[in-house]
Amino acid sequence: MASLSQGTLAIALSGGKIIAQVAECTVNWVVHKPLANPDLMPLHRGALMYVGRHPQRMTGTIAAYFDLDGTLLDASSEKTLTIELGKRRPWRIPVGAISWSLGLIGNLLRGRAFYDAARNRGHFSFASWKVLNAYSERLAKEKLAQRVTDEAKAKLNWHRDQGHRLVLVTATIAPMAEAMGEVLGMDTVYGCGPAVREGVLSGSERGWSVPRRKGKVPVVQADALEHGHDLSACYGYGNTHADSWFMRITGHPVAINAEGPLRRLADEEGWPSHEWRI
Repeated sequence: MASLSQGTLAIALSGGKIIAQVAECTVNWVVHKPLANPDLMPLHRGALMYVGRHPQRMTGTIAAYFDLDGTLLDASSEKTLTIELGKRRPWRIPVGAISWSLGLIGNLLRGRAFYDAARNRGHFSFASWKVLNAYSERLAKEKLAQRVTDEAKAKLNWHRDQGHRLVLVTATIAPMAEAMGEVLGMDTVYGCGPAVREGVLSGSERGWSVPRRKGKVPVVQADALEHGHDLSACYGYGNTHADSWFMRITGHPVAINAEGPLRRLADEEGWPSHEWRI
């Protein structure tokens, strides 16, 4: 029964995302000499929780928008968090499996696509936000930081050298997304969760900001509007077709570890495509 429960849980763990409260920031205009960028080539062309970290790059003309799992991180951050919860508190395995399964059935009965129905938060039912925060911070620093590829680090540094804002847009649950944003040195993080995170989770995403699939598009658009970015000059990095919706509204979409539909789309549109793996 334990192995069945863990297998059931694994189906649910590829989604997740962050909300953000907009904080005032200092505007510093910095002029940088452009550097050669192999990705730069002619291309065919909700309520948000906002976490700002580096005021010196908070405004400007260009932003680089990144997905997390499978793009910057060669791992599943939310799966890692869920497995750790199960190890520390084994009773969570059957409880989480049952809650997730009920959430899946309920979502399907409401007419949701299986992709979205399977990405409920039943595997976190009865976990407190406080516990998720503590576990996420520890795992991000002690375990997941080692799964950030050298290529990802180099690309982040390249954007920093240009004075670009670094924005994480992920379906990963908010505490983990924020913890990884800190490790990566992102300027802003958007993930999955409610505006107020108190008490315990029910497993439902009702009332949450959920930047998933097409839901990432309004997040990116709102961020660009807030900071005065011209999206045609911005960058979008993702690893699945679900990311392609926000990638294609940027002027410079870049496919990372692309397979299947995203690989075909990148080939058709002439998008740069790279392998970033440990």
